[in-house]
Amino acid sequence: MTPETIDRSSDAPLLRARSLVKVFSIKGDGAVTGKSTFRAVDDVSFEIHPGETTSIVGESGSGKSTTARIIAKLLEPTSGTLEFEGVDVTRPDKKQLRAFRSDVQVVFQDPFSSLNPRHTVEQIISAPLRYQGIGDAKEYPRIVKDLMSRVGLNPDHSRRYPAQFSGGQAQRIGIARALVVNPKLVICDEAVSALDVTVQAQVIDLLKDLQRERGISYLFIAHDLAVVRQITHRVAVMSSGKIVEQGPRDAVFDHPQDDYTKTLLAAIPRINPEWERARLMHERLRLNDAPDGPGEKGELVEQER
Repeated sequence: MTPETIDRSSDAPLLRARSLVKVFSIKGDGAVTGKSTFRAVDDVSFEIHPGETTSIVGESGSGKSTTARIIAKLLEPTSGTLEFEGVDVTRPDKKQLRAFRSDVQVVFQDPFSSLNPRHTVEQIISAPLRYQGIGDAKEYPRIVKDLMSRVGLNPDHSRRYPAQFSGGQAQRIGIARALVVNPKLVICDEAVSALDVTVQAQVIDLLKDLQRERGISYLFIAHDLAVVRQITHRVAVMSSGKIVEQGPRDAVFDHPQDDYTKTLLAAIPRINPEWERARLMHERLRLNDAPDGPGEKGELVEQER
């Protein structure tokens, strides 16, 4: 199921990126490459509106993760501007950065590498509260357990360590940690790409539920367009550090304009319809042969056909 279309035409953007550029220096004298710098992000502009998901997609090395790190203030742009709620945060002072850290959180690709293995889940999830001096420390255990329950984790496991959880559970811990300070924007940098397909679907459903409940905006970084279509409202396609096409999800997916976008969409795996019909027929026959007959499940299979 894809997210509902949201009319944001009258809303001011939550975040506005304008002409972002990030240039990295290359070690050595450039004798091999002929260059001493590398332009990872080149004149990138886009907006994210309240309660909306914007996805940046592209192949590995396209610059999408570097862009995400600039938005999260983990990297400084070489040039360009970044506004959050109408305020220029391109190079914030300490007070602005502290407020920004509460409003913008990140969920990383590898959950285990982003979780301290020596800390309990309670310590990990409550860390943003401690670092920013938010609330009463005596309330942290209750807050953590409430949040664990909301993201589908057993609150009784708050004293366990990351190694005692599966990959999907560890990613839920990362999501809970991001949510504990009630952010307005969550950056998901390949947050589901390392998970099994079924776990991916569970995490995506969780993110969409949280968006409906809390009005959170997402910047979703991914290379899997099939996953992106399930969660996003707007799409920006990156190649070689540039955004080559962007727009509403259905416009980009159903009527792509750029050749690179068309190539990416053509690479999405599709289920062979003949195989799917054969599978459904086999399932229907199996249920009809069961002692109790097809029952409710058989009816559902028939409807799906």
